[in-house]
Amino acid sequence: MTRKTLCFDSKKCVGCYACTVACMDQNDIDIVGDGLMYRHIAHVESKQAGEVRIVHISMACMHCDNAECLDACPAGALRRDADSGAVFVRRELCIGCHACAMACPFGIPRFGRDGTMQKCDACYARTRFGYDPACVEICPTGALSYEDVNEATAVRLRRFSKSFA
Repeated sequence: MTRKTLCFDSKKCVGCYACTVACMDQNDIDIVGDGLMYRHIAHVESKQAGEVRIVHISMACMHCDNAECLDACPAGALRRDADSGAVFVRRELCIGCHACAMACPFGIPRFGRDGTMQKCDACYARTRFGYDPACVEICPTGALSYEDVNEATAVRLRRFSKSFA
């Protein structure tokens, strides 16, 4: 299996919440019951030269290469899938200590009513069969994509180097 990663392009996001709803549907999340969402939309407002600009940012677990949450969990409830690279939580092992949440620099881990950590698993139930994650599949503007890690890294490096040229 080719290792893939979730990618986000803020220039394309219109803040429509389709990705959030698709995630909730895929994971059977009851917003009324739990209030727990794995994917969030942040709105960043800025004012430059008298013009107001709003940028929408779709956020979920980034399944970091050097995931601090993995090392922080004293119960071993978090693991990385060797093939996909996705970081999973084994809720039956979670002791609800919140160490993962304190270690995550992005504030991703969420805790359900049962006190266990819950988070995005990159739609492993879909991706292991070659489908895109639900959030990517539904995104009407193409702001979210699921790409080969090496190709995505190369694209980011080219964009970054152009900004200094």
